[in-house]
Amino acid sequence: MPEYTAIHHISITVTDLDRSVHWYEEVFGMSKVMEGPHPNDTGTYVLLSNPDFSMMIGLHVHPNNERERFSEARTGLDHVSFRVPSHSELEAWESRLTELGVEHSPIDDQELYSVVVFRDLDNVQLEFISFG
Repeated sequence: MPEYTAIHHISITVTDLDRSVHWYEEVFGMSKVMEGPHPNDTGTYVLLSNPDFSMMIGLHVHPNNERERFSEARTGLDHVSFRVPSHSELEAWESRLTELGVEHSPIDDQELYSVVVFRDLDNVQLEFISFG
């Protein structure tokens, strides 16, 4: 079987590119590394990255977007989960979300993992998860 090593980036369609860029930069501590138009004038994008380029988030707008809020009940993306190395790091993310005023769940400790769930400005469910 061919090999893969990791997810390179995620891309999310948003309703307001500037607003979402600011939110993702603030929450994830990422910086804009690239931006431009889609081919055939079908929208624009901004690519954000952490300093070592190990995680990237693309934010996209499309002119035919009906500006509805995201719902995981429709076909497509359900949620995005970011793995963190430890429970203490999960606690640090929970504190950061609180400091930024981002509504989130408390840490939910399950048998195999612990998770904090939150949503972006367009209602996309995001989570931080640790194992062990």
